[in-house]
Amino acid sequence: MEPDERILVPVGPDAARWRTFGGERTLVVAARTVTSLVRVLDVVPEIVHDDPRITVVFAYDPTSAFNDGVLDLLRSLGCRTLPWPQLPEISPDLLISASENVTVPPGDYPVVVLPHGVGFQKQVPDSAGAGTRLSGLVHGDLLAAGRAWLAVSHPDQEAQLAAAHPGTAGRTVLVGDPCLDRLRASARWRERYRAALGLLPGQRLVLVSSTWGQESLAGSWPGLPAELLAQLPADEFRVALVLHPNVWSGHGAWQIRVMQRSALEAGLIAVDPTDGWQQALVASDLVIGDHGSVTLYGAALGRPLLLGAFGSEAVPGTAGYALRTAAGRLEAGRPLPEQLAAAMAGHRADRFAEVTAGAFAEPGEALPRLRELVYGLLGLAPSHHPGRGPRAFPIPLPRTTGARSLMVRTSVVRGAEGVLQVAVERFPAALAGERAEDDTSFWHLACDLDEPDTRLTESATVISSASEIFTPAAGRRRVGSLLTDFPGARIAALAGEDGCVVGLRDGRRLHIRAVDGPGPDPGTAAAAVYVCLRLGIPLDGTMVLVLVQGARRQRLRIGPVSPVGDQPAASRARTAAARGLPPSS
Repeated sequence: MEPDERILVPVGPDAARWRTFGGERTLVVAARTVTSLVRVLDVVPEIVHDDPRITVVFAYDPTSAFNDGVLDLLRSLGCRTLPWPQLPEISPDLLISASENVTVPPGDYPVVVLPHGVGFQKQVPDSAGAGTRLSGLVHGDLLAAGRAWLAVSHPDQEAQLAAAHPGTAGRTVLVGDPCLDRLRASARWRERYRAALGLLPGQRLVLVSSTWGQESLAGSWPGLPAELLAQLPADEFRVALVLHPNVWSGHGAWQIRVMQRSALEAGLIAVDPTDGWQQALVASDLVIGDHGSVTLYGAALGRPLLLGAFGSEAVPGTAGYALRTAAGRLEAGRPLPEQLAAAMAGHRADRFAEVTAGAFAEPGEALPRLRELVYGLLGLAPSHHPGRGPRAFPIPLPRTTGARSLMVRTSVVRGAEGVLQVAVERFPAALAGERAEDDTSFWHLACDLDEPDTRLTESATVISSASEIFTPAAGRRRVGSLLTDFPGARIAALAGEDGCVVGLRDGRRLHIRAVDGPGPDPGTAAAAVYVCLRLGIPLDGTMVLVLVQGARRQRLRIGPVSPVGDQPAASRARTAAARGLPPSS
């Protein structure tokens, strides 16, 4: 919906009576879709910062099929927004848009059009008729009036636009790609992004990226995130989903959450459409994409890449289209882990360099060139404040939620010198199918205490919790109460001081700790105990086994909980503080 009423300040015929800052020029940002608005918001503050001569307002154009979310974003940022019909009344000096589909009122002020993706690589439905049009190409009347300036990221795009519409000749400005500049500037924060997304050391992040439309990856393979989570061990992989903002605007966040509910419960990271895909891309280890821009950005960052779909709307002769043959395909019906492993094995960061060289030019120069363009069109000398370089994207808010219930596979081999070696793989229970066992491979269901699905908790072999640190005495009591509360469980496990406290249905209480390095989580500790029970290994004394989770190997010592009294309160407090958890006594 449109803003309720026209604004009186800071622009308009009577604005001088009410405004605080005078301003010499008015710059209007067109707000038509979330996609285009986010792209302009990334650029404009970096160009006109610290300059009181420029008044920036936003004009909301509600005519897009994907207008949902635009006003919410503007209001969340405190942007002064006027309804589109008020635009002719304020006499702006420049309009900037990353949507080429705005209908600009008659006037003599120039219009700068930024691409809202990478170049001009897709045919999209034409809102003015039943056909399609080249995404990024402005209306002919703006070109005929000599008002439009099209920012391009590569010289080849100038020739492409001229072939599509001769009126673009002489109306393009080579600036480079400000988004890619920021992505590259963000590489130094990769580990910080990974930590904020909840990745543990050694885990790999698979980023699933989809543009919009029925030929997109999300449109043609909506169940892919769930399939990945069902087949990839949860201790070794995380999966993030980046959907084009038009998917969120067109179908609604509620619909997407319902469609991906099992995947979300299994630990899928659903990236916010207005902020976060850039950090997730930098943090990723592999990209599964389609003919959308995020896929091409992933290639430019040197990520291993698989195509899960590739639509016919991709424009031949563009860099994006070249990925169609340069990148491998993810095939449905074949085991996904094998295909991902093959894509990552021996991958070279420069594999797609020739492709991306056809999309991106002038690295690191986008902001200075845009700044020069904007100030020139405004008729202002550049601000005396020094221009900014590409800025790393901010650290996202922590995301640590994973699957609360896991199907756990324990596979047994004898290691060196007869030491028991146990390989543990865990998969989200919400997506688990039938699991076969043999003499050395066992399955069990492990649920976190916070699991809301009673169907799972009533069937669980293991109940665990890592939300508190327990002393030995408190841990003994608590595992006993958990086994009472969950009569179907055989094992209860809790985070304890220097390891984990594990309780068995027969009354035994065990202490599991790492021989060296950080201790195991309660679910892993319970898996070590479970495999011993299945093998009939006595647990009355102390033993050592080697636990293997992907590339990680850890020696664990299993023994009875010491009857000796608890640690002093000060020691308990230090242990809890080190883990960021409250102590329990």
